[in-house]
Parts: sequence; C-alpha cells; structure tokens
Amino acid sequence: MSRSLNRRQFLSAATCVAAAAIAGGGLGAGVAQAAPSTYTPDWNSVDQHPPAPEWFQDAKFGIYFHWGVFSVPAFGNEWYPRTMYQAGDSVNQHHIATYGQPSAWPYHNFINGAKDLAGNFVQFAPKLKSAGGNFDPNEWAQLFVDAGARFAGPVAEHHDGYSMWNSQVNEWNSVAKGPKLNLLQLFTTAIRAKGLKLLVAMHHAYHYNGFYEFAPAQTDPSLKKLYGQLGAVAENQLWYDKLKEVIDLAQPDILWQDFKLDAVDETQRLNFLSYYYNQANAWGREVVATYKDGFNGKGEVFDYERGGPGDLTSPYWLTDDSISSSSWCYTQGIGYYSSQQMLHSFLDRVSKNGNVLLNIAPMADGTIPQAQKDILLGMGDYLKRFGESVYSTRAWTVYGEGPTKMGGGAFTNPTAGTAQDIRFTRNKAGNVLYATVLGWPGSSVTIKTLSSDRINLSSLTSVKLLGSTAGTYIDLPAPTQTSSGLTVTLPSSAPYSAGAYVLKLAFSGTIPGMLPLVGAAAFTDVNYTGGSAPLPVGDYTAADLSAAGLGTRTISSLRPAAGYQVIGYSGDNFTGTAWAFTADNPDLRVTGNNDQITSLRVQFNPSRYFRITNVTDGLALDSGGNVASGSNLKQWSWDSSTNLQWQAVDVGGGYYKLVNRTNGMVADGWGNTADGSPAQQAPWNGGPNQQWKITPRGGNSYTIANRTTGLVLDGGGNVTSGSVTKQWTYGTSTNLQWTFTAL
Repeated sequence: MSRSLNRRQFLSAATCVAAAAIAGGGLGAGVAQAAPSTYTPDWNSVDQHPPAPEWFQDAKFGIYFHWGVFSVPAFGNEWYPRTMYQAGDSVNQHHIATYGQPSAWPYHNFINGAKDLAGNFVQFAPKLKSAGGNFDPNEWAQLFVDAGARFAGPVAEHHDGYSMWNSQVNEWNSVAKGPKLNLLQLFTTAIRAKGLKLLVAMHHAYHYNGFYEFAPAQTDPSLKKLYGQLGAVAENQLWYDKLKEVIDLAQPDILWQDFKLDAVDETQRLNFLSYYYNQANAWGREVVATYKDGFNGKGEVFDYERGGPGDLTSPYWLTDDSISSSSWCYTQGIGYYSSQQMLHSFLDRVSKNGNVLLNIAPMADGTIPQAQKDILLGMGDYLKRFGESVYSTRAWTVYGEGPTKMGGGAFTNPTAGTAQDIRFTRNKAGNVLYATVLGWPGSSVTIKTLSSDRINLSSLTSVKLLGSTAGTYIDLPAPTQTSSGLTVTLPSSAPYSAGAYVLKLAFSGTIPGMLPLVGAAAFTDVNYTGGSAPLPVGDYTAADLSAAGLGTRTISSLRPAAGYQVIGYSGDNFTGTAWAFTADNPDLRVTGNNDQITSLRVQFNPSRYFRITNVTDGLALDSGGNVASGSNLKQWSWDSSTNLQWQAVDVGGGYYKLVNRTNGMVADGWGNTADGSPAQQAPWNGGPNQQWKITPRGGNSYTIANRTTGLVLDGGGNVTSGSVTKQWTYGTSTNLQWTFTAL
C-alpha cells in the first residue's frame, strides 16, 4: 500500500515472519512476559515489549484510509506525487495535459492551491459539513462502527511529506496549509467517541528515502523539507520528531508504519520505540507498533501488505489490504473487489492467526463513495450476526480445509471461497470450535479435517448452526464421524442468506488434540490437552517455542505426524540430553523427560520412505530405476514402484539428502543455476549440490531448494508422466510445491 503494485520489490518475501506455529486447541495463546517499567533505546529493552496485547488479538478488524493531497488529482494512485515527475509515465503525461509541466506546476500547488490549464482552482481543502462542506469525521467513525471495525484511524502522513496535524516541525501541514483543519485531532476525537481503538498510520520513512527521486532539486529550505532534500541527519531527526508529535497529540493505540524503516537511522528507530512504549506506560495502555522492515520483530507486529501467510503463522500478525485493486486513494474510475472476496479473505486471515486492516479511499472533499460504504456495511452485517465466531476467538491447530488457496505472502489478492472451503476458529476457553463454511454446502457437509484417524471426538456434546441473528442457533442432528471426516446433516436448503455459514461444535472439555498431517504437535498437558502448537519441519529454540505458545520446559505430550520425528533437547539451542520421538507419546513422564524439553527439532524420519508428489501435476518424483549417475530426475504416475520412493535424511544445517530406494543415489542440483535446469541424481558425495532445504509452504506442501543453485524443484506444470523434473527460482506457483506422504 502506499506503494503501487508495481513496486513489490520494496517488500521482499524474506521479511515475512516464518510460519512456525500457533497456540491452539487449548487455553494458551502464548506465554506472557513481564514488560519493563521503563524502556531504553536499545534492542534488548524494546524487544521485551509485548507485541500483540489481548485486546488487539480480540479485535480482528480495523479500517484506515488513504486520503490527502494526492486525492485531489484523483488519477493513477497515491504515488501521484512521485510519478508526476517521472518522464514518460502515464501520470506524468496526465499532469502535463491537465496542469502543465511539473517544473512549472509542481506538486505543492495542490497544497497551496492553483488553477489548472482549464482555469479550475484545485487544492486539498475539504470543508466540514458544519461549514457547508461534505466532510464529517463523526459520520466516518459511525460508518467504521457499522462495518464492525474495532480499531480505526487515518494515514496521518503519506510518502509525500504532508502532515495531517498541527505540526511544529513541518510547516507543510493541514493546519498551516490547505484545509486549515487539524485532521488528526478531528479523527482522534471522533473515533474515540465511538469506543474504537485509535490507529495512526505513518508512511514517512520512504518520504526521504526514494519517493521524490524524480523531483527537481530545490533551493528554498521549506521546499527542501517537503521534497525530502534536507540531508540524512536532518531527515532522520525530522522522521523521529514527526512521530513524537503524533504520539503526544493522538496517543495512538496502534502506530502503524509503512516500509523503508530499514533505511532510517537505527538510533532514531530505537528512540521512537522506547519513547512510544514509555508514553504508553504513562497512559496505562497496551499499545501496538507494526512494521514491514527495520525492526527486530520481537516487540512489534509484522504487517503483510495486501496478503497474508498461506498457513497458520506465529507470532500474531496483521495485514493491510484495500477494497480496491487499482489504488489505495480515490481515483476516477476506481475499481473494487467484491464483498465476497473481502469477507472470505478476512475469515481466512483470522483463521491463520491474523488481524485485518482494511483501507478505503475517500474523495478529496471528504465524500466516501457509496460503493465503498456498501462493502463496509456488508462486512458489518456479517460480523453483527456471526461475530461470535470471529471476535475474541483464537486460531485453532488447523486453519481450515478446501480447494481454494488464499494467502502465501505479500501481494496476494483477496479470494472468494466456495462451499467446499472451511475455516476454523476457537473460543479462548478452548472448548468450542467454529467451522465456517464459505458457502451453503447443501443438505450436509463433511469436515475432512475431523476424521476419526486424526481426532477423537468422544467429548463432542453438540453441533449447531449459528442463526441469522446474533445469539440464535439451529440445532442439528448428531453428526457421524468416519475416516473420511465428520459429516453434519444440515437443513435441506439454506435457512437464511449469508456470505458464510458457521457451525458451532461444543465439547465437554478442551477441544481434543489433532494428529498433524505434517511435522508434529506439542501439548502443555498430558494426553494431548492444554495449550498446543503445530510444529512444521524446522528447528525450535526456547524463544521459538515460547513464541509458539509453549513456554520453557512445558511440553508434556507429543504427536509426530506419520513419517516424522521429534528430537527434544534438555538445553537451549539443541544442547544437553536428547530424546527422539517417532510415535505418539501421551505422557512424557513415562520417559522421564516431562517438562524437560527446552529446544527441539522436527525432522523427517530418516528410516521412512516417502512419496514426493508435485502439487500441480500430481506426479511423483521418479529416479527412473537403476540408471547411470547423472541421469535426469523425472516424474511418474504413482504405482508403488521403489523408483518413486525416497528417504529424507538430515545432513545438518537444516539440509537433507533425498535418497532413492531403487538405486541408492541422491537428488543432485548439479550446480547449474539457470531456471529450467534439470535436477539429476548421483551417488552421495556430501557436496552442497546434493543437499536440499525442505521448507513448509502451507498445508502439507513444501518447496525443495538446492543448497548450491538456490533453485527449487519444479514439476513444470500439468506435464505428462515421464517429464523431466527441473529447477526454478522460488515463487508462489504450485509447480514448485511438493507433498511428502509416508509409506
């Protein structure tokens, strides 16, 4: 956001928080640590700040808005101040045709006011309704309430350097120039009056770190400030001073920041964090600072722009998305996502342990277009009726099931699901599971996740359908559980119209623990009860386990998935006494290591063979049999042949060798780094070209990356049996994803 979609390079997928684990199925949502009474400007101190307080995890949904000087031209997107100076860009051409050459008609004319070539006076100068205009912050705040938001607030400064408050450090502000209104103060008062938490968004890190790179050099000191040309020392100080003013004026509950924090002086970043946290302590409030880059990620909440993870992800996270795919600010002809896309993507993100911050795009005069209101009110109608399954819930052990894949990183479009897609949440007490079906499935629905071979549902006491108004329920017959799933009988036709339908499963105790499909699940109590976390393949230090909701030395039972093993260690960082688990262990006291595991590794069991299947084409990785060293790896329809069976053996450093059962050779990247290069096989020699990083990518899918080439195994799409297995640069295509099925 605050960046156009062709600027994706500024937010690397590498900045995303690892999809490690999430507390679910039990009571724990993380192990709280005491916050210091005073923060100092160093990472050791600010990292102790609790990043996502309970009120934030309860809230789920917030609204903000890109509205400012860039809304006046209403063309291109919110990066108009940048691209109007970029020769040859469509925005530059529009500006020349409408206003004149940027050198003669600069961006600050939209602030000070000037006539366009047609003689029309243009300026960012919205007027309050009480003064005869169209802008009413109280109406905006009421709309946010009606939409079901629990927090809201403005973009107080975008990349353009224009402050929406009475700034004493920046004369380019909404009180001194333009509307002559303290917009941040007006929004703060209106939003807090409606009982909402206040979010303030700041995008000014990029203001002086590249946004105005095409603008001409200025000589006037004030214009140097507007166009980010004061020099590094002054700009970094101004960055901090603006934040300090916002903190003191608005006392925000959430201070959201856009990208390029990593280009801000580290001293000023730490000054900001420590000042904000100390002020919050003085206010007696728990606050949230978000980031996309530039912070350690321990005391703050990571934000995915226009996206979210493909699977359950911890720590608790946020996504900012917009109701429009074309622009974050209002433009003539702006298009919108459908209400169903917005609702279903929201439910998906909540199920994966996240909050959603949704952007709207008001017109320059303060009018919110009706089409945007309709989307918000549609969200509000759903949340008013079925909010029990959303607000104050927590992610479960599994986020959901169904054919529709959503998320997978930043810049992934919101997607509407189907009646075959289900998303899970649970209540905080851990004794109610909500299964939200993204469409009416007909007279029955089978929840495949709840099959008899994965979960014992003997403690299930009732299944009800949430009624059309809050607090009402439709009783359903007792469901039937088989190895195919839990089948629930529903009314013959939908009893009401809704964007999704919610089943409420109540249990006599805590929701039973799940046998994971991949990796392992760890529980804080015996018999797979208490707080729990699914643990994909990977290494987990004490800090990692704590972030997943498992405190130091609290693991009392374990369930490795078929074909996986857990190596537990008594010391941190995989030191001390080690214990290996390859099967369910309901009570670790039996082996004498109850509550003794401090760190652990989840690995493929080296003694087991796997079918490695491409997600796109459904073909299995194939050695071809007793072939010569250097032969290409292929793919073949599964027929149980040993040619298609592989061991994944840990070789250290998080890498594996893949050993074929027929010929004993290993998969080999062969050192060719060009996309499309074939993957081959050879006898094991220990070289990095024969070592592979197997990374979870959501659900039961993995990418398999070669240590030498850096490329991942590629099925090539919907290819025929016998096709060569290639290597390709990592991306989100399912051609590059594989499943491991233990044999």
